[in-house]
Amino acid sequence: MASGTQRLEALALKRPAEHRDALTHGTAPVFHHIPRDDTGDRETSDRYCHTHRIHNCGTQRLVINHRKADLSDTATCLMSNQLHWPAQGITRIRRHRWPVDVYHEEGKADGLDQDQVRDFHAIYRPIALVAVTSSWLRAAQHDRARLHTLPQQIKTRLDGSAGSCRRQTQAQALWALATFMATALSPGQTLGEVRQPFLAAVCS
Repeated sequence: MASGTQRLEALALKRPAEHRDALTHGTAPVFHHIPRDDTGDRETSDRYCHTHRIHNCGTQRLVINHRKADLSDTATCLMSNQLHWPAQGITRIRRHRWPVDVYHEEGKADGLDQDQVRDFHAIYRPIALVAVTSSWLRAAQHDRARLHTLPQQIKTRLDGSAGSCRRQTQAQALWALATFMATALSPGQTLGEVRQPFLAAVCS
């Protein structure tokens, strides 16, 4: 490692000691106590926030967070290329990462990664469709009537998640298709006769 550089883990361990030393000698503290506020930051914490040059990342805004006032807990380190952002803003935005990751993963399950197109409208339409589907699945988790009738139809239990609702809805669609085809075939129609109006309705 080049002279004058250090690993992030070492820096995160070093800063609390420097903070305690500063308090002992009455100099400026390294960490600043951030109380709970009304901007979405619901936790109190002590934060170190400065601009550093990070290897392979360039100049970054580095935030080191501790939840305990004595800085004895494990630090959470965050980086941002927005060098003018305060620690509170970087920490608050970071909290959106998990729901964004979950939404992206669920979107792929709904078909977000199935289209390979270049035209803007062709890209926009499947993304909009997936967004509507995901929103419907999340709303379905709170639809008591549907959560009651769906398991009765397909004889399975729901766990309350969007993924579970997706799988159960797909199963219900297959069940409905099988029921439709069985009902249509019973009077003696051929598979081709049953299939033709169904395909016409799907492709119209």
